[in-house]
Amino acid sequence: MSSSPRTRPSSGSILAGIVAAVVLVGLAVLLILNGQAVLRSFFPPDPKTTQGHEIYDLYTIVFVIAAAIFFLVEGLIVWTVLRYRRKPGDDELPPQTHGHNLAEVIWTVVPTIIVFFLFFISWQTLNSVEAHAPKPNLIVRAVAAQFQWSFAYLPEGSASDAKALFTVSVPVGADGGLTLPAGQTTHLYVSSPDVIHAFYVPQFLFKRDVIPGVNNQFDLTLDASDAGQTFRGQCAELCGIGHRAMLFEVHALAPAEFEAWYQGKLAEAAASPSPAPSGAAPSGAAPSGAAPSGAAPSGAAAGPTLDLVAQNVAFDKKDLSAAASAPYTIHFENRDANINHDVDILDGSGKKVFDGQDFPGPAAKDYGVGPLPAGSYKFECSIHPTLMFGTLTVQ
Repeated sequence: MSSSPRTRPSSGSILAGIVAAVVLVGLAVLLILNGQAVLRSFFPPDPKTTQGHEIYDLYTIVFVIAAAIFFLVEGLIVWTVLRYRRKPGDDELPPQTHGHNLAEVIWTVVPTIIVFFLFFISWQTLNSVEAHAPKPNLIVRAVAAQFQWSFAYLPEGSASDAKALFTVSVPVGADGGLTLPAGQTTHLYVSSPDVIHAFYVPQFLFKRDVIPGVNNQFDLTLDASDAGQTFRGQCAELCGIGHRAMLFEVHALAPAEFEAWYQGKLAEAAASPSPAPSGAAPSGAAPSGAAPSGAAPSGAAAGPTLDLVAQNVAFDKKDLSAAASAPYTIHFENRDANINHDVDILDGSGKKVFDGQDFPGPAAKDYGVGPLPAGSYKFECSIHPTLMFGTLTVQ
């Protein structure tokens, strides 16, 4: 077999290769100048936190290195195909090279340097994103439960299990949730009483699993320039049939506006009666909603008592019964820590005839329910209506 070199490519082939290269470069320039939306699709959303900016910078460095390697390899492949393609009648192999020290050193050393560089900057970014401020401006405990988020605002310097100053719940399928000061550092604890969930806000470029029994935590600092903005968050872990409803919003407020909102919530919490211990009725409880005329106020014990327990986002009973035209008391015990539940009663048309006040567990409350006409009613938790409901028979 001959080892004579192949013939040199014709001038036409070289010209074709140059034209192809010029066309590719031109398309790349047009893409950058006029197709910014297409180019942006290769990148994550614009970051809205200090930690997110660091993650974005790391992504950009990795992307640029990967793109450079891609174009270098693809360019060499195209050049090789054009330069050494076989022509009609050319059936001889070119000289065969076995071993090339310089080439082997290059393709060993260069990738090793790249890997060590990426490891170093990734480690630096991880340490920065995972760092906890010694004195954060705000501490919040985010509780994910099937299928609802709740956010408990904790005292300064407190641990994850501290008693909340107040709690903001997000009903199933509703918007609302986490309100934070822009330009200040918030420390979040995340917990779950049931299955694995995940805290995820796309603009934060960050996801943290919420695992039962694991005390995950992290800091985030919203950009001061984003005061007044709202960001959509969600559970990013398939957690059950109601997973699609586990949405929440993050509201960024300027520090002064946040302070006003925060003090308002503290005042609301101070004005609301504390849940009574198990077996006792709270004193001074005000009516909590749309009870029918003649109904006893929520919290005012009267008549026989019906016991109802909420645990693991479920009622322990699906059927209750009461006497017609007579008041009675529902002794409701919420055993789900840091999750709000309540008891509402609806008539056959779906109209709410009793609205019990929601409260986080573990705690208990006595609901005084006024006389109801005979009939079949539905009782439910207004926060988890698809999971917690039953039938109340009045006869």
